[in-house]
Amino acid sequence: MKKQVLTIHGGEFFDSYEEYLDFLKNYPSKLDRLLKKNKWKNNLQDDLGGNWEVISPQMPNYQNAKYLEWKIWFEKFFPFLRNDIILIGSSLGGTFLAKYLSENNFPIKIMAVYLMAAPFNDNDRDIEHTLGDFKLPPSLKKFENQSKKIFLCHSKDDPVVPFSDLEKYFQALPKAKKIIFKDRGHFNQEHFPEIVKKIKNS
Repeated sequence: MKKQVLTIHGGEFFDSYEEYLDFLKNYPSKLDRLLKKNKWKNNLQDDLGGNWEVISPQMPNYQNAKYLEWKIWFEKFFPFLRNDIILIGSSLGGTFLAKYLSENNFPIKIMAVYLMAAPFNDNDRDIEHTLGDFKLPPSLKKFENQSKKIFLCHSKDDPVVPFSDLEKYFQALPKAKKIIFKDRGHFNQEHFPEIVKKIKNS
């Protein structure tokens, strides 16, 4: 039976509809930014090969994400998942997984969770940098107890999510392992051989 990987992509979130409209109006009108890019998550199935099944749901309203909507849609996939699954959350998708697994019982056994450049909220940030309804609970212990392995992946030159967020996750998840890069930005490359190798060895 094929091993499963489920990936959750990133997204944007806003405190009000007006802020969302302002984002759309002011988004740079450059063709390379408006077109959908071929990122490593889209190539993960081919890179892992035929012994793997990659499930990549398109989460609702990713440009104006709401946690409850993502939670409802995420749970639609539960009947199709098998034990020892690997979960990967990129950017806001990583924060979503951390929050969900800290507040809910996952229905099957988790082999590993990868948080890829996931933002972390805390009281040190001003209101402009909060995570809205994706805000993490005070404790991530339930999350830590539900996965055999947790990997925190971040690049030092990430222009979107501060590299310091990796250390904040590590303080909340002391059993996790760090995977640190120097020059990968926000992990927008087409292929990610290091993560593919890590998944195969899980």
